[in-house]
Amino acid sequence: MSDMGLVVVGAAGRMGQTLVRIISETDGVHLAAAVERGGSPHLGRDAGEMAGVGANGVIIGDDPLSAFAKADGVLDFTGPVATVEFAGYAAQARIAHVIGTTGCSPEDDAAISAAARHATIVKSGNMSLGVNLLAVLVEQAARALGPQDFDIEVLEMHHRHKVDAPSGTALLLGEAAARGREIALADNAVRVRDGHTGARRPGAIGFASLRGGSVVGEHSVYLSGSGERIVLSHDAQDRSIFARGAVKAALWARGRKPGLYSMRDVLGLD
Repeated sequence: MSDMGLVVVGAAGRMGQTLVRIISETDGVHLAAAVERGGSPHLGRDAGEMAGVGANGVIIGDDPLSAFAKADGVLDFTGPVATVEFAGYAAQARIAHVIGTTGCSPEDDAAISAAARHATIVKSGNMSLGVNLLAVLVEQAARALGPQDFDIEVLEMHHRHKVDAPSGTALLLGEAAARGREIALADNAVRVRDGHTGARRPGAIGFASLRGGSVVGEHSVYLSGSGERIVLSHDAQDRSIFARGAVKAALWARGRKPGLYSMRDVLGLD
């Protein structure tokens, strides 16, 4: 089988450049196209040169439809509005769409699910092996440690430029805890505490978000009982872990039937 041709959308951003770099280092894939938004000052630049891997002849353009038509998959860490649009284009082109975008609304997720009837979509709040393994451990711990004895809190910290909170990874971990407890996260999440909040509600899953500096991503899940506390943590030190996971997901998705998958499917953790 020939190398898998991948499109990187948001190619001029920090994550986009990392994806271009990881593709250049990975066997079995090549960069088929690089896309940026219309009006970007980076249009017309060589994607490889911009990513620091040397000129590769792939010029950054603003036409995703033509880019998707000549590719086997797309890697997408952009924003919810763009991701929904790209999911529709991926469905038209019948190619794999790997989504690392966070901050999607229920309406965004519904549109992505609809596109998955025709595209093979892998969507995850975090593409790294370590975080997805952590989610499995959180689910197991939440199942073993009941809500009457242990409280669950999710703490995350990211760089100053991150625009959504809690992070997609924090929500992924919260969902894992909720699955372990066999409850709906939406009905039990506490995202904000301020002022006189009263005692903690039994069974709640709390979230706290910190922002500052250049932190790539730090996540800890606290299971706090009477006289003891268990902390399950992951520290992301380099964006390349997410890029490697995304490329792995694309290779896994190639040739699979349309549908909406997660990194747990890719990594065989379910």
